[in-house]
Amino acid sequence: MEQIQLVIESFWPMFKAGLLISVPLMLVSFALGLVLAFILALMRMSKIKPFKAIAWFVVWVIRGTPLLVQIYIIYFGLPSVGLVLDPIPSAILALTISQGAYNSEVIRGALTSIPKGQFEACRALGLNKLQTMGRVVIPQAALVAVPALSNSFISLLKDTSLVSTITVAEIMMTAKGIIAVQFQPLLFYCEAGVVYLIFSTVLTRLQGMLEKKLGKHLVDTRA
Repeated sequence: MEQIQLVIESFWPMFKAGLLISVPLMLVSFALGLVLAFILALMRMSKIKPFKAIAWFVVWVIRGTPLLVQIYIIYFGLPSVGLVLDPIPSAILALTISQGAYNSEVIRGALTSIPKGQFEACRALGLNKLQTMGRVVIPQAALVAVPALSNSFISLLKDTSLVSTITVAEIMMTAKGIIAVQFQPLLFYCEAGVVYLIFSTVLTRLQGMLEKKLGKHLVDTRA
């Protein structure tokens, strides 16, 4: 009975930390990461060699090193060169860079999946490159990229647990605080896992609804 009461009492603090910290952190980092991913993807596809080289190097480094190391470099390492960031800005920066590097490959693949004939058709219609990308290429590429980006979005929620190491008070940090008082790590770490599972399940359902809707739209556009 006592353990059940402890679980009930500790659930809301963890769930609240998810609503107020983990989810907003995920949303902001993913949105900024998409912008960075799009820029990196265009640089990778550019004919300007320095742009391609810079984008390739960024993606290579970020994808080849652990996210936890990147978080530590930003939060603990940058102060040694005079750049001091608070925990939440550090977390957002690290998660944004990580998402940008990984999702740039998704976006690049989606953009290159568009048949070259559509570019030629747009050129024949008198559309410039900006109009071609904005009106024709990007809307179609978005439909292709959504499933992979959705998976990345859900994974990002779980990745936010890493920022507890720099004292960001998200779900895992809240669980650690409760454990420090109650001394029952198995119980409360399992409960933290359940909280993450609840949020992930909701996001997975939303992902399925979005993919279903976009799938119908894609069929309609091809019909």
